Amino acid sequence: MALDEQYGSERGKAYLNIVDVLSSLVVASIPPVAVDGESWILLLWQMQQQGLQWKLIVSDGGKAIQDAVNKVAPDQVHQRDVWHVLHECQKVQGRVDREVVSLHEQTPKVERQAKRVEAEKKPLGRKPKTDVRAHTAELHQMEYVASSLRYLTFELQRLLSIVVLTRQGILASAQRQEELNALCTLFVELCEVTPPSMKNEVKRLFHHVQLALPSLVSYSLDLDAMLQRAIDQLGEAAVHLIGWAWLRRAILQPKTEKLAADFAPAWQPVVAELFGAWDEGVRSSSAVENWHSVLRPFIAVHRSLSADMLAILAVWHNHRVPSRGLHQGQSPLMRSGLAKEPTDWLVALGYPSASSSPGQAQSSIVSSEPKMESIAA
Repeated sequence: MALDEQYGSERGKAYLNIVDVLSSLVVASIPPVAVDGESWILLLWQMQQQGLQWKLIVSDGGKAIQDAVNKVAPDQVHQRDVWHVLHECQKVQGRVDREVVSLHEQTPKVERQAKRVEAEKKPLGRKPKTDVRAHTAELHQMEYVASSLRYLTFELQRLLSIVVLTRQGILASAQRQEELNALCTLFVELCEVTPPSMKNEVKRLFHHVQLALPSLVSYSLDLDAMLQRAIDQLGEAAVHLIGWAWLRRAILQPKTEKLAADFAPAWQPVVAELFGAWDEGVRSSSAVENWHSVLRPFIAVHRSLSADMLAILAVWHNHRVPSRGLHQGQSPLMRSGLAKEPTDWLVALGYPSASSSPGQAQSSIVSSEPKMESIAA
């Protein structure tokens, strides 16, 4: 399940949303409440009372969600959203790059100030720079920090992938952790050589990444046993090839079932098991972010959405069948296994189907009302 808050017009309050990651099924969406651990605890308890069971929760790492998960399901995995951490890296990278550009723009000014000093004239400005050599050294150091941070971010993104390929094979969780520890060591060294103007920014980013790392790779532990079984059956080279193909599935064959069928018949059971586990690997809470994008225009128009309106939107979304894309022809209800055939969302609300005759439709409309209690359930 992906958990997240969506803020509206009320200060300190937000819509609380829960979405199934693999199917995009909206499980819960409630009107604005205080963003604290108690609100999330009550919502998770309500989900448990309704019989909902989950094996993993993924979120952006907010304190309120973290507190609630620790109290309601302390033994279950709480995965941090990878892309929120990478976004923090991109923001700091942008600030460092802008500092490099600023230093480049200052170079002609520093040279002019140095010439004034050589001519025994007073430099202009409140804090003039007159040492060309020191400015050049600072510029080169900032360029080094920018390129190093870009490399570390790229390596972090690579090591947080579901499948990490090396020349020797696919990294297991222990090897992945060793690489991440080495990355943290390089990050510490980068903090030490960063110029004072950006040192606090880089240090803050390092602490953010360091605190998030244990929860960023929790999915990799469940893959070790399956990966070792595949290596024992097919060998390192074969498993490496399978991982290479899965990483390029968007080019080779978006449907992993069809991609698995392209392998040798003797490999296909192992390939299907690996592909299935990798497809279900959860690293991000993008499913709930997509639901936010559905709600956002309605919030902008109505300013505030009631529980009934949220329930109707959830029913419409859960029954919606995409006309194109990876999930073409399958609604969230179908992908979750709760329905085998697409159904009209208005029928789910108690209205007649479009195929009904006009007389039947009129009598049905008079005698039926939207089943709001079933929507909430």
